[in-house]
This record gives sequence, structure tokens and C-alpha cells, in this order.
Amino acid sequence: MRFQSLLKSSAAFCVLLLSESTYAFYLPGVAPTTYKANDRVNLNVNHLTPALSERDPQLHSVFSFDYYHPAFRFCRPREGPKDVSESLGSILFGDRIFTSPFELNMLQNQSCKALCEEQKFDQRSAKFVNRRIWQNYNLNWLIDGLPAGQPYTDLSTNTEYVLRGFPLGMVDEQQKAVLNNHFDIVIDYHDAGKDQYRVVGVLVIPSSRQGYKEGDDSCGSSDKPVFLDEEGETTVQWTYTVHWRPSKTAWATRWDSYLHVYDPKIHWFSLINSAVIVVFLCGMVGAILMRALKKDFARYNRLDSFNLDDLSGTNGHAEEDVQEDSGWKLVHGDVFRTPKNPLLLSVFLGSGSQLFFMVGTTIIFALLGFLSPSNRGSLGTVMILLYTVFGFIGGYVSARVYKTFGGEAWKRNIALTPLMIPGIVFATFFLLNLFLWAKRSSGAVPFTTMLVILGIWFIISIPLSFAGSWMGFRHAPVQPPVRVNQIPRQIPPSTTYLRPLPSMLVVGILPFGAIFVDLYFIMDNMWFGKVYYMFGFLFLCYGIMIITCAAVTILLVYFLLCSENYHWQWRAFCTVGASAGYVFAHALIYWISKLSFGSFTSGVLYVGYSLLISFLFFILTGTIGFFSSWAFVHRIYGSIKID
Repeated sequence: MRFQSLLKSSAAFCVLLLSESTYAFYLPGVAPTTYKANDRVNLNVNHLTPALSERDPQLHSVFSFDYYHPAFRFCRPREGPKDVSESLGSILFGDRIFTSPFELNMLQNQSCKALCEEQKFDQRSAKFVNRRIWQNYNLNWLIDGLPAGQPYTDLSTNTEYVLRGFPLGMVDEQQKAVLNNHFDIVIDYHDAGKDQYRVVGVLVIPSSRQGYKEGDDSCGSSDKPVFLDEEGETTVQWTYTVHWRPSKTAWATRWDSYLHVYDPKIHWFSLINSAVIVVFLCGMVGAILMRALKKDFARYNRLDSFNLDDLSGTNGHAEEDVQEDSGWKLVHGDVFRTPKNPLLLSVFLGSGSQLFFMVGTTIIFALLGFLSPSNRGSLGTVMILLYTVFGFIGGYVSARVYKTFGGEAWKRNIALTPLMIPGIVFATFFLLNLFLWAKRSSGAVPFTTMLVILGIWFIISIPLSFAGSWMGFRHAPVQPPVRVNQIPRQIPPSTTYLRPLPSMLVVGILPFGAIFVDLYFIMDNMWFGKVYYMFGFLFLCYGIMIITCAAVTILLVYFLLCSENYHWQWRAFCTVGASAGYVFAHALIYWISKLSFGSFTSGVLYVGYSLLISFLFFILTGTIGFFSSWAFVHRIYGSIKID
């Protein structure tokens, strides 16, 4: 069933992307659901996830659990819970949505109702649930696509918004875990016309109560909370109330209360800080290009005015001065020499180009409003589909670069480009997924979803990459502006700051500095289940990062060539790619400051996913650095005349 729903959702998503009709800022093709009075409004349940609490500001787990995990003893529908179709991205991000026994009817208030018969918690279930309460787990419900949440006030900006999810329980003053077994459901609706109503807000206020009696509107007493006995058996009655209230909020803006900008001043400070870095770097690059290189060109091209057949002694000394004045021209016969391991570098560059276009296009789609949070998992689905489609670009770039390097193992290049980097990512993801399977976490990607990913990879991505490689090898290689000498030139010893490790430490920190604030907010949203939608900031930061990577790499390569070191290809790639090391270090600092895992497995998963993200960031930034340096080197050596 889940395999078929995945295929249907992927096909529907492709159709939605081609649709021309739009509604407000939502994804084209998505229309509001309109209800009449007394119509059934479905309440679906999602997985339970760890979250923050006022008592404890740290996250204690990375595992999510199915709502109908046997230990929770939640009431089930009479016919049994049914899967709700989800997109590929939604499943990859851990969503597991099922139907529920809650009975909600439009405009019909419900004073107090029992969900099902009393449930009994044995010792093992009590220990499991109490541990989840101590770890601040949240319940996640969906009504008409809107997540149920709790009202919250941001004290820094004094704004009110809705925080997704609500707690499974709480820890009282005696440090005992209290189970919330009663839910007051408040639903806001908008009157869209005659007998036409739309859901525009969902709040849930959970509480712990005992003493429920049928016909009792109070659902028991909150003075007697529910404690699960870990030494015996505990009986729990699940109850709820429903209250409908009118709202002036339009359907098109119903997500505004969920989309809250945390610390907007920090975002603006980050952008200003990054912009200053970019202006400074561009000023340095401009100074080099406009002053140093301009003088170099003038000196080098002065050789054309000499009569080489009838040189006087003075002119001979002038030519010698020109030759010795700067080092970057002295390596013109070696600067386009094939680097070591050209096959590996070309594969990295092909995958990096694929990542570059995928990330850029995804951010643009999100910026234009095509990836609304109302479409769960649309961001992940679009990223996978775009990466698949851009396999053609990856294959083309890899083949063209490899041919320019003079590589002869073209079959190996064609095979490794779509298999190497995606294979590393898939293998790492699969190994980490085994830990989730072992913990019976709902975040574990089902086997059928793995098959879907493999199908997309082998049926679509690899053939597109092969087609791109075929076209790349058919094109002529990029010709260098100068000839390559047969005998390599000896490289003099480098100064300390131009050695690999020091240059990586210095250069790598600048691209990281352009994105670290947004990286912090992205990690906050990723690990704490918040809604990230500040794609305008992200778009600007991505552009600033690209400019920073290009500028610092061009500076490094210029200084490298001036020191007569012509091994610039791998240095350009790895030096700016070293910013991935700072990304991983940031993840470790984030772990120390914001997370407190109680199990070894949670730490392994966090480090594993952080390493995976850092590796992809290394490929992305390294590709930007290489191609900017390649264009720079071609430009400067194409601007001088060499016999």
C-alpha cells in the first residue's frame, strides 16, 4: 500500500509542477477543503517526536515513534488505523500519518467524550512512556492538513504564534512523570460563504485527569493527575472535548501563525556581516585584477615591442627583468598540466555541479512559494527529483572536464559519476537507517521506500547521467590558452601560509562565516521539528556563499601561482571545501550546547548525519572554488602573449 501511494504521490507531484493554476502562495493545484455544517472533519495522527520544554531546553533523543506504538496504549479506530498517503519527502523526513478514532463534525461542539474503553498500562509500557515523558516527547496531530499546536509568546519580540505539537506529559514538582490523558481541542474556522466553512487554526490543550464518569462534562478532576505505576498496572481513560470558534483569518494565510521568525535582528546582522565580508573580498580580488594583473600584463606584453632578432644588451636586461618580476607567468607551461587523480576530481566536479544546480533551483522554487509547508514533504521530494533530473548536468560536466584533463578511462568516468557520490550517500543513509530499525523508530525509512529511491536512481538518474557523459565526450575539450611543456617545472618551497593545511584553515572559515547563522536556524528546524520558511534569507546567504567561495579561491590560486606552484586544481577544490570541516565542528558545538542524548545510538545518528551533510557541503563548495579558479586561470593566461 505504501509503495503504491509513493508512486501515486510522485506522479501527482510532477503533474502539480506542470500545472499553471495557482491559489494564493500555495503550490499550484492545491485547493482548500470546504465543509458544510455537521460534515465530518478528519483528525489524523502523526509520529511522536522529541522536543524542548520550559523545564528542559535541551533535546534528549533523535528517535520518533509511531502514534500506535503498542506501549502508548492510544485508542485505535474500530476498523483499525489506516495509512494516509504521503509524499516521498514526507516519508524520508519521518512522517507516519494514520487515521484516528476522534469524531469531529464541523460547528458541532463536544463537551466531553471518551475515545474508547479504559486502557491498561503494564510495567513495561509504563517505563517506556515515562521515559518518553522525561525526554519531552510531543504528540503531532493533523486536522485538514494543519498541525495541532499550542499558543506561545516570543518574549524577545512580544509576538504570539503557534508552536507545533503538544506534550505527551510533564514532570511535576516531585519529579514524577505525569501522563496527559485529556485533550481540549480548539478549532478555528472561517466562514467562506453560505454554508461553506474552512479550517484555519488548530490548538490542543492537554491535561491529566482522573475520575471520568459518563455524562460528566468536566471529564474528571485535574487535581488528580495520572501517574503510570512502573511496579504494577495502571488504568487510563482517554478523553477529549471539541470547541469550534469563528475566525477572520483567511484560508490562504492560515499558516502565518505557524511561521514565526526567530530573532530577526540576528538574521539581519548575519546578512550585513556576510555582505561586509563579500565586499572586502571582492575589493581585494578587484585590486589584484585591476592593479597587480594590469601591471603584469603591461610588463609581459612589452616583449612584443622588442625586436628579438636584434636585441641590444639593455633590452636583454629588460626582458630578463620582466621574466623574473613575477612568478605566475613563469609557470605558464605547467599551469594547465593534468592534475593527479584526474578521474576522481572530474567525478567530484560532476557531482558538485549536480548539487549546485539542485540546491539553487530548490531555493528559488521555495522563494517563489512553490514549496508551501501545507504540502508536507514537498521540499524533500523536490530535492530528490531535481537531483535526479540534474544527473544529466553531472554527467556532462564530469565527462567534459575529464576529457579536458586528457583522461582515457572514459568508461570508468561514465560509470563512477552517477554511482560514486550517490552510492556513498545511500550507503551511509542505509547504515544509519539500520540503527532506527533496531530501535523500532518511526523515523526508519521503510524498505519499500528504499526500493523507490533505488528505482529513481537506476531508472532515471543513471541513464540521464550516461546521456550527459555521452554528450560531454562528444564535445571538444576546453583548450588551454598556452601550451604545456613536456618536462614539469620544479616547484620551489612554499611559504607557511600557502601550505595545504594553513591555507585550508584560513580560507575555509570565510565561506562558513557567510552561512553559519542560517545554518544554526536550519539545524534548529531540522532537529526540533520547527517550520523553516525564511528562504529569502537563505537565497541571499547562498548567493553570498558562492561569491565568497569564488573570491577566496581566486586569491589563493593567484598567490599560489605567484609562488610558482602550478598544482592549483586540487588545492582550489580542497581548500575552499575545507569549510565543510567548520560545518562539522559547528555541528559538534551545537550538540554540546543544545542536545543531551541519553543513548549511544542517538549520538551515532547525529554524528553520522552531520558527517553526511558536511561531505556534501565539501563537494559543493569545492566545485564552486574549482570552476571560479579555472575561469580565472584561463582569463589571465589568455590575456598575455607567449611565444
